[in-house]
Amino acid sequence: MSTKDEVREFLISRRANVTPEQAGLPDFGGERRVPGLRREEVAMLAGVSVDYYTRLERGNIRGASESVLNAIARALQLDDVERAHLFDLARTAPAAPTARRGRPQRSVRESVRRVLDNLAVPAIVHNATQDLVAANLMGRALYAPHFDTQRQPNIARFVFLDPRARDYYVDWPQARRTVAAIMRLEAGRDPLNRELTALIGELSACSPQFRKDWAGHDVHSHRTGVKSFRHPEVGVVEVAFDVFEMPGEAGLSIVTYSVDPGTESADKFALLASWAATRESGATGDRARAESARPTTTTND
Repeated sequence: MSTKDEVREFLISRRANVTPEQAGLPDFGGERRVPGLRREEVAMLAGVSVDYYTRLERGNIRGASESVLNAIARALQLDDVERAHLFDLARTAPAAPTARRGRPQRSVRESVRRVLDNLAVPAIVHNATQDLVAANLMGRALYAPHFDTQRQPNIARFVFLDPRARDYYVDWPQARRTVAAIMRLEAGRDPLNRELTALIGELSACSPQFRKDWAGHDVHSHRTGVKSFRHPEVGVVEVAFDVFEMPGEAGLSIVTYSVDPGTESADKFALLASWAATRESGATGDRARAESARPTTTTND
C-alpha cells in the first residue's frame, strides 16, 4: 500500500469511529450515509475547508502544517499513538528516494549480550520487523515455541502462521491485533523498510486473520503491560512486560518480563528457570559429545 493509500484508509477508518454525539454535534435525525463523521463535519471541527480536508483524506498530506495535523487529530479524537502515526504518515509522504534503506538489524553488540545474560528476568530483543534477534537463557525458555523453528524466529509469523500460537497466547485474538497494530505503526514510521513490507505481504497472502486485523488500521506502541502465556512446560504464567528502546541501535528494543513475588506465576518462573538450566546443560553435553566423536586427523612424518 502506498503512503497516499495508507493516509486515506487511516483517516477514513478513524472518521468512522467517531459519532456526531461523541463529537458534540447535533443529531438532526434521518439516515446517515456513512458511519461516524462526514468529511464536512471533520473539516468544521478541525477549522479547515472541506476541500482542503478532502485533499488530505485523499492522501495529499505532504506539506500539512503541525497545527493542521493537530487540529485533525483533535477532531478525530486520536489517542497519542494514533496522533504520532498521523505525523509519521505526513513526514514520509514525499516521493520515496530510490536509495535502498539498510537491512533490519539481526544481531546485537557483545556488550548488550552480556547485559542480557546478567539479567535475572527473561529478556528478548526484537527489531522493527518483529525478528527475535537475541535473548538470554530465560528469554529463550519463555519464548521456546518461537525459537523452535528452522528459520529466523519472528513474532508476527508465529502469531499468525503457527498453529501453536492459539495455545501459547492465552488471549490470542488480542495478541494478533496488537502485533498487527505495532506493524502498522512501524510501516508508517519507515515505509521504505522493504523487509517489513515483504512480511506484511506474506502475512496478507497466508493469513485471513492478519488481513482482518490489518484492515482495522489500528496502531499501537508497545511499552508496558501484562500478558499471559500458556507455556508448554510450566503452564499458564502471567507476566508484566516493559519495553526499552536501544539508543544507537535504530529499530531494536529490549523487552523484559517479570512477575510479582509470592504468586503462582512466580512459582512458574522458578520452574521455567530450572527447565531452562536443564535444557541448556543437555545441549552443552550434546555439543561436547559431538566434538569428542569427531575423527582426529594424523599426519605421517
